Amino acid sequence: MTGVRVRDDESFEKALRRFNKFCEKSGILSDFKKHQHFEKPSEVRKRKLAAAKRKTRRQRMIDEQY
Repeated sequence: MTGVRVRDDESFEKALRRFNKFCEKSGILSDFKKHQHFEKPSEVRKRKLAAAKRKTRRQRMIDEQY
């Protein structure tokens, strides 16, 4: 269970911002969005292949600059 304790001198908005940042860092929101709808195994493979292609393309561009 994720939670943050509100400090004595802290406003609700600031505590909410801290909570959102904590959730983002821990990957809770991305995991929730990923499991919100069923994804076929072929779609998973296609998405991972596209991500790998983007990663290698970016790495090649960085290597060419240096």
